[in-house]
Amino acid sequence: MSFRATCLTLFPEAFPGVLGVSIVGNALRQGIWELDAVDIRTFGLGRHRTVDDTPSGGGAGMVMRADVAAAAIDSVEQAGRPRIYLSPRGRPLDQKRVRELAAGPGVILLCGRFEGLDERVIEARGLEEVSVGDFVLAGGEVAAQALLEACVRLLPGVAGNAESLADESFEAGLLEHPHYTRPQVWDEREIPAVLTSGDHAKVAAWRRNQAEELTKARRPDLYAAFREASPQQGKAAKPRD
Repeated sequence: MSFRATCLTLFPEAFPGVLGVSIVGNALRQGIWELDAVDIRTFGLGRHRTVDDTPSGGGAGMVMRADVAAAAIDSVEQAGRPRIYLSPRGRPLDQKRVRELAAGPGVILLCGRFEGLDERVIEARGLEEVSVGDFVLAGGEVAAQALLEACVRLLPGVAGNAESLADESFEAGLLEHPHYTRPQVWDEREIPAVLTSGDHAKVAAWRRNQAEELTKARRPDLYAAFREASPQQGKAAKPRD
């Protein structure tokens, strides 16, 4: 059974978007995964298909109605898939959660709009709130596509080189090492000599050292977690001359 994604959205025309190109788009056309976009406005109320209302207690903006959102959610067969609401107040999405989702049957994603979603439907339908970063978007469609691309590229048969997936940022708890390719000299900058030495052990040690140093400098939170999880590996390996 293929990985199946259903996106509940006020803008179904936003899909597949970037999910229709490159290896993720090829996988979609090959049937490795499936994508459905459900228009929430179909379940809106009245002649104008109203989906939102003013916030209780006052305040700016509008809130998506619980009855409308629930009707859209209930129209989709869950089939063991988690229901996720893309929200800036949600748990930060990380590679561990991405791997868990990619190993399952798929996901149901609710793309929010306005000031938010009525809290009662989040509770009643057991929505998992997920954030793709500490910033605010106009809606959840871009966040949904980011989550799905991260998941789909891990599915068997999607990436051309499975080994490359194991050597990426976050997979070992570290950011990825720098990459280089020809020409040997560009803008008076040379490729580090160790990478053209032919010594695979030295190359591996250099890459590990660079990954640790980059993580320590740019993401000290990740590096601290890496040290705690692997104290015996917490010192950057130094390549031999």
